[in-house]
Amino acid sequence: MIGVQDFIGYYDWTFEYLRRTYGEEAVREYWGTCIAFDSQRHAVKLICEKGFEGMEEYWGHTLAMEEAGYAATRSEDCYRIDMHECPSKGFLLQHGLEAYHDYCEHCLGWIKPVMDQAGFVIDHVHNHRGQCVWEMRRAGAERAASPEVSAEDDVTRATNWNEGDHHEYRNSTKLK
Repeated sequence: MIGVQDFIGYYDWTFEYLRRTYGEEAVREYWGTCIAFDSQRHAVKLICEKGFEGMEEYWGHTLAMEEAGYAATRSEDCYRIDMHECPSKGFLLQHGLEAYHDYCEHCLGWIKPVMDQAGFVIDHVHNHRGQCVWEMRRAGAERAASPEVSAEDDVTRATNWNEGDHHEYRNSTKLK
């Protein structure tokens, strides 16, 4: 697997090229088609076949390979990721790169279609500073409580969590 540093700048530039040349909808189509169901088809397979166990397997491997600063927790009905140091957004911030206006949206842009297909919904907040929270639950089920997360693992308790512009999703729908 190539390192984050080998493609993140190009990813960012590609998103902006698509937006500038073909419009915002083309960027979202790229995320939802090319990333979700082509480059990440292994994630689709794991999550569709194994549910929460597939999420643990996919993100456990991927985030370890990317050397992300994160904590993952799970209850019977919810899988949660607290991203303290996103390696890709962190790379862009460290190198002063920001071609595309909302790089963080690409994660939801490819993960939401995968979760839709697998029968899950997402609660998500990101702050555009390399920090975010993901909670995945079964679609249509009564809203499960969040898994118990230690104060140290809960990124929303980090001293710098309130920095940046927050975007929030509930049940896979953008609130702000």
